[in-house]
Amino acid sequence: MTNARKLMVPLVLGTVCLFGASCAKKKVAVAPPPAPQPTAEAPKATPVQQQATRTEARPTPAPAVATQPPRTPNAATRARIDELLAKIEDAYFDYDQHTLRPDAVKTLLADSIELRDILKDYPDYQLTIEGHCDERGSAEYNLALGDERARAAKEYLAQIGIPSNQLSVKSYGKEKPVCEDHDENCWQKNRRIHIVAGATQ
Repeated sequence: MTNARKLMVPLVLGTVCLFGASCAKKKVAVAPPPAPQPTAEAPKATPVQQQATRTEARPTPAPAVATQPPRTPNAATRARIDELLAKIEDAYFDYDQHTLRPDAVKTLLADSIELRDILKDYPDYQLTIEGHCDERGSAEYNLALGDERARAAKEYLAQIGIPSNQLSVKSYGKEKPVCEDHDENCWQKNRRIHIVAGATQ
């Protein structure tokens, strides 16, 4: 009985190996990695939102600084004004009159158009119209007459377009004659208006 048992052990082992599809090692199945979890997609931007994003990304340009035009002429322009004033001869008046004569009007008009066009661009620039008289009459009377002559010239120049607020008047009466002889020829030269650059204090 003991021998039979001993013989049975190898037989059982052989059977087990036969039915166990040989005694080769079995491969252990590895579980596949888990599938990635779906992430929530961001909603696509509309064309309007895309344009807004591009606009926000663009740097805002600095506001342009408005430059004010100059209110007084530069040296070259002042030189041209002086040339024009030198061309405008004094306008002359009859004795005891302040009305502009035709020859005075022609004289004032000669270069006043260009002068007008220049002065319009420089509102702070001033001209002074000086009124003068001959030696006859009192100082007070001639001061008043010289003022009227200067104002008559100012009114005419304003009519042709020179801004009135850029024209001031100054009367010297008989205090600044250009001729000192005591005759009509000399007196006529003294009855005049004269235009200078700048406001006379």
